Amino acid sequence: MTTPERIVDIAIGYMGAKQLFAASRIGLFRALAEGDRSTTELAEATGVDERMVRILADAMNAQGILDRDNGRYALAAEAGDHVNDLEPFLTFLNEISYGHWLQFDTTVDTAKPGDLKMDDGRWATFMAGVMRYNALHAAMLARTFDFTPYRAMLDLGGLSPEFAIGALRDNPDLTVRFVFAPMATDGITDALAKAGFTDRATIEPAATETAKPRGDHDIVMLNHVIHRFAPDQNQTILTNARAAANPGATLLLLDFFLDSDKRQRKIDALHAGEYFVIDGTVVYPETDVRDWLTAAGWRPTDVLALPGSPRVIVAEAV
Repeated sequence: MTTPERIVDIAIGYMGAKQLFAASRIGLFRALAEGDRSTTELAEATGVDERMVRILADAMNAQGILDRDNGRYALAAEAGDHVNDLEPFLTFLNEISYGHWLQFDTTVDTAKPGDLKMDDGRWATFMAGVMRYNALHAAMLARTFDFTPYRAMLDLGGLSPEFAIGALRDNPDLTVRFVFAPMATDGITDALAKAGFTDRATIEPAATETAKPRGDHDIVMLNHVIHRFAPDQNQTILTNARAAANPGATLLLLDFFLDSDKRQRKIDALHAGEYFVIDGTVVYPETDVRDWLTAAGWRPTDVLALPGSPRVIVAEAV
């Protein structure tokens, strides 16, 4: 049963989010990276009024991100490994996403996305945050899925190269062929060079919705592709992906999906609103996606629900 407390917790959720963003922005979590501090010490480290530091530190303690003992604050064990790593993502949420949610009433009334009003600086913030978030997803996938049986991966039209790079780390015998939109080429090249995998990957620029890579691949990855395209385009993309896969090959289809369970998974439902208000893209029902897969020659075999991340529909080429 939903209690009044639960409704209030949801209604005031933006207060916690904004205080999280502010704490990250002023460097509160970085100031605690090497150990506990008092509010006076945190004020000196961040250059922020001690009263505000106390408000933010107490709010983060209430949320379980900081521990508090005898007036001193420290990163909680469960959060300490992530909160500083996620700083670019929190900056994106604060500077880009939050402003869009202020337009959400208009989006609901008109079924039109908000106005991004992007310039070079905002695009840089956008991409840095999104890529950091995807790096977290990629690490979770690498811990959940065994890449060692595979030798030739096709990464088709994805948003981030980090998923394939995680697979390369786990499997020294794997090679990856990236068929990505032309605008992604520089980012993939830089990421491969940084990871030391340039010699095990090739990059072929092509528009995702029309790319026909073909070839002989035993694993195909599509990360964050489905929500960006219309149903007929997704059907074509999945069909072209199947034409590039050997019989029995594995498909990893990573995205947010709306399920048919009695209780919809929260992160997928919230991202349905996020994607639409940002740029009008769609989080599709999983049943629709399964129909597209079947029509394209893929047989769904499993679903990996990564905590705090998208789901992965696993399918086999038939």
